[in-house]
Amino acid sequence: MDCGSNSTRLLVSSPEGATLHREMRITRLSEGVDASRRLTEAALARTRQVLEEFGVIARRSDPCDIVVVATSAVRDAQNRQEFVEMARAASGGEVAVISGHDEARYSYLGATAHLPVDERAPVVLDIGGGSSEIALQWDSRLWGTSTSLGCVRVSERCLGTGVIGAVETLRARDFIDEELARAASELPPLTDLAGRVRLVGLAGTVATLAQLVSSVVEYDRAAVHHRVLTRDQVRVWRDRLSPLTPSQRATIPGMVPGREDVIVAGLLVLEGVMDFFGVSDLITSEDDILDGVSADVRSGRRPVTM
Repeated sequence: MDCGSNSTRLLVSSPEGATLHREMRITRLSEGVDASRRLTEAALARTRQVLEEFGVIARRSDPCDIVVVATSAVRDAQNRQEFVEMARAASGGEVAVISGHDEARYSYLGATAHLPVDERAPVVLDIGGGSSEIALQWDSRLWGTSTSLGCVRVSERCLGTGVIGAVETLRARDFIDEELARAASELPPLTDLAGRVRLVGLAGTVATLAQLVSSVVEYDRAAVHHRVLTRDQVRVWRDRLSPLTPSQRATIPGMVPGREDVIVAGLLVLEGVMDFFGVSDLITSEDDILDGVSADVRSGRRPVTM
């Protein structure tokens, strides 16, 4: 189970790695964390309910080994121990609050395991709610960093809750550029690879964009997994969604419920990263951090609390 900043997700896999069940619920665990540095009681309650339900589903596979990882929202929260105790009791499993580096590593392992062959170097971008991770393989070493470019955080800090105009967009872009410059300083290979990478996009922003582009009303993994999206499509949908209210965005075919108020922030992050690397397209992946954690657990390694 992955307790992310915007969603809580479940992957049940066999000892051989076959996927038995996947599920996602929007829980917005990071609501208000950027400003208060605390997980709210409402967010904890939403997540608790989903973890309890996921625990029931997981235990249908007997025997089962339940592992829960928590990411940016819990890392940032002063009351993280309250979350850990709640999640352990609700899920019945082992709980680890993982570092940003480990989050990036798991995302890379999951996303690249079944990626179609390409001569370009894969750079994995996982746009979460509270953070976005960037990971790549360079000189036989797996590099990874975590930025503060989560779609919920960028929305709360830069865009607000209504329509998004030029002032809000500029404020978000400045924040995104600052964070990417910091990431580049931490990972020297990033600048060396500019223009020569294959960007692999993960998580809700990318999956929602794939649905919007294809007008898929209900989630269809085949329609969004390993789909190529272009820089122009990102721009077109950012321009189309920005002047709308969240309730108006929610009526568009393909919009994932619970994403309508943070999708523009996610697209701005995606747009910024594509510009940073000088790429004109990306490939999506529905294999992600959960698949990376599952692979590690099956090989005998356990997630470690930071």
